[in-house]
This record gives sequence, structure tokens and C-alpha cells, in this order.
Amino acid sequence: MAFNKEPSFQHGQPARTAVLYCNLGTPSAPTAPALRKYLAEFLGDSRVVEIPKPIWWLILHGIILRVRPKKSAAKYASIWTEGGSPLRVFTEQQAQSMGTTLQALGHSVTVRYAMRYGQPSIPEQLNALKDEGVQRVLIVPAYPQYSGTTTASVFDAVYRWGLKTRLIPEMRFVNRYHDDPRYIAALAQTVREHWDTNGQAEQLVMSFHGVPERTLHLGDPYHCECMKTGRLLAEALGLSKDQYKLTFQSRFGKAKWLEPYTEPTLIAMAQRGVKKVDVICPGFTGDCLETLEEIQQEAQEAFLHAGGETFSYIPCLNNHPVWIKALTDISLDHMQGWDLSAPNESALAASRARALAHGSKD
Repeated sequence: MAFNKEPSFQHGQPARTAVLYCNLGTPSAPTAPALRKYLAEFLGDSRVVEIPKPIWWLILHGIILRVRPKKSAAKYASIWTEGGSPLRVFTEQQAQSMGTTLQALGHSVTVRYAMRYGQPSIPEQLNALKDEGVQRVLIVPAYPQYSGTTTASVFDAVYRWGLKTRLIPEMRFVNRYHDDPRYIAALAQTVREHWDTNGQAEQLVMSFHGVPERTLHLGDPYHCECMKTGRLLAEALGLSKDQYKLTFQSRFGKAKWLEPYTEPTLIAMAQRGVKKVDVICPGFTGDCLETLEEIQQEAQEAFLHAGGETFSYIPCLNNHPVWIKALTDISLDHMQGWDLSAPNESALAASRARALAHGSKD
């Protein structure tokens, strides 16, 4: 039997470790065709839309993918950068910075990023890591709060890749870090820095991505974890209960989603006489369409139109050094027990010798 490719595994080779940092995804371009491809993959995930597949397939392909791509493309075009989608840019920066930080700490860990929908895909990156001889992988979702619609979907992609893989690396998964003191401290730092520069508004609105309310009743912990993040952040900032409000954004469809909704809440605030608000999106670790277009543009316009005077959007954690340190430390906690030192030359030479003895090519 002939094989087209030498196996990446060599008997006796030193184990290598990697972190795969996974985010939701992004279209490849702010165009209708790119959005149609991206939305078909995203909205076609049964974790995202829990409607019987035959019914949803007809709705998705018969209506949504005929109408929504053009509208979504215009929204993406309003935030697109020279480097591409902001979500991709910040996710890549975070992965690179985490790799640099681990290296500075003396650890030999490869850090890559992947997208659940779009490119680079999770299977693509896992294949690349495996080809490089990585035998231990920590999966780190970019979602601080666990949800079946996001975190579990990342794990699904990893599991499906494993079904087609003969030699599966040792895998570990980070489920959540919604209440990790280092994550909370990083959020609080970004707020304080914003206040130092711009002053503190009357209200701090914490806007999280919404999910259908039924997910809460089905046992999804997302709502509770968002509430805990908000409470801990308020405590870290010394805010009283009447100084902040936790809301949910990005409602899709006609079903009831987690409440209160962000934009109606901001409108009601302005109508009550609140003149200045600060808005932060703690559930997003990097700025994206939902923060830069939906909040900084649409929600701001709604608040000002309703009578508000000053709307200040506080950027996501992005590549803030305090967040990168927190993300690195959280990852290291989950890599305890793994040898993160670089293989020495003698070990590598011994590995090559053993491989040759077994008839493998160098």
C-alpha cells in the first residue's frame, strides 16, 4: 500500500504543546457573497439556531440568505479596516501577544488562533499543529461566559475533527472564566482608563450578547454567568446598584430573548433624563460588528435621538497588556502538569535517530 504523506508522528519524539485560541468568526470580505457563505455556516449550526433542521433549512435558504447578506455587508463595510475584519485583527493580535508572553516566561508553547465559522478554521489549525508535531493542545474559547451556542459549538468542531483523526493529541478545554479575578481586573482597568481620560458618566451600561430566553430554561448557564460578571465588575469599580445596568443585545428573530434589551434600555434612560452613559461589552474580548456597529453606531444614535447628550463606548479588552497577561495566566492554569520547556538538541537528535531506526524519513 502506498501513502501520499509521511506521518507527522515520529516514535519517541519530544512532546510539544500548543494553545488554540478560538473565536466566533467573520466573513472574508464585506460583500454580499462573502456574507452569504459566512451566514450559511454560522446560522446553519444547530447550536446557534435550535429549530428542527428541515424547517430551519427552508427559512435560512429560502428567506434569510436571500435578504440578509446585502444588509450585513453594508454594516461590515462601515467597520472594516485595512487589516480586514476587526474581530480577526484583534483575535490574531491576542494570539500573537499570548505567544510572546509565554515565550518571555520561558515556556515553549505554540499559540494559534482559529474561527468557529470562516477562516482559519478549527480543523485547519489542528491539522497544522499536528503536522508540526504538537501532541498536547489547550482549547481556549474567546468567550468568558459559557454557552451552548458558542463555547459548546467550538468543542463540537474539535470533537468532529477528532472523529477523522487517527492519533488525537492530548486535549484540554477551558469552559469559562467569567468570574476569574484576572479577567474582572482587566475589564475594570479598561473602564478606569476610560474614566481617567473622559470622565465618568451617570450610568455604566454593561451590554452582553443575547441568546433566546428558552436556553436559560433548558439549563444553559450563560445568563447567570453574565450576571455574575456584571456584579463582580461593578464591585471592582465601586459602583452601587443604581449606577450600572446589565443588558443584552443582538436579538435575532421574533422569539423572546434574554432581557432587558440594550437599545430600548438606552432609549428609556434618555427619556428619563439621563444625559451621559458609558457602555461596555464585557462578553466580547475583542471589538467586532456587534460592538463597533451595533453599539458604537446604532445604539449611540438611538440614545442621542431620544434626548441623551453624551454616549461613550468603552472598547473591548482587545490587545490590552493587562488582558493578555490575564489570558496567558488563565491558560497556564489549565496547562499545569504539562512540561512546557523546549526540547533540547540532544533530545531532538535522539528522536530523529529513533525515527530513522523505524524506517521513517527525517
